[in-house]
Amino acid sequence: MTRPYKAFADHLTLAVRLTPNGGRDQLDGIELDADGKARLKARVSVVPEKGKANKALVALIAKALGLPKSSVSLVSGDTSRKKILRIDAEPEDVMVKLDVFLGL
Repeated sequence: MTRPYKAFADHLTLAVRLTPNGGRDQLDGIELDADGKARLKARVSVVPEKGKANKALVALIAKALGLPKSSVSLVSGDTSRKKILRIDAEPEDVMVKLDVFLGL
């Protein structure tokens, strides 16, 4: 299966499809876009106004990976459901955590 992340020397990028106002804060596995790109499915309980959903997504990803929120930042997709996050941590450690979580 294609993975929703890409590793670099000092960080990792993570492709996410966010559902705001989704009832709860939860990661829901992987989905493939129409173009075949893998994205991590996430939902947050807050509404998508004034960046609240993006902040909730950053907090959710940081908590799931056991990282401080300051290590996770939004690179693109500020107003879109499709987002790219940058995770400033040891890429190998993050990839192992993601693979275990996703059952890969």
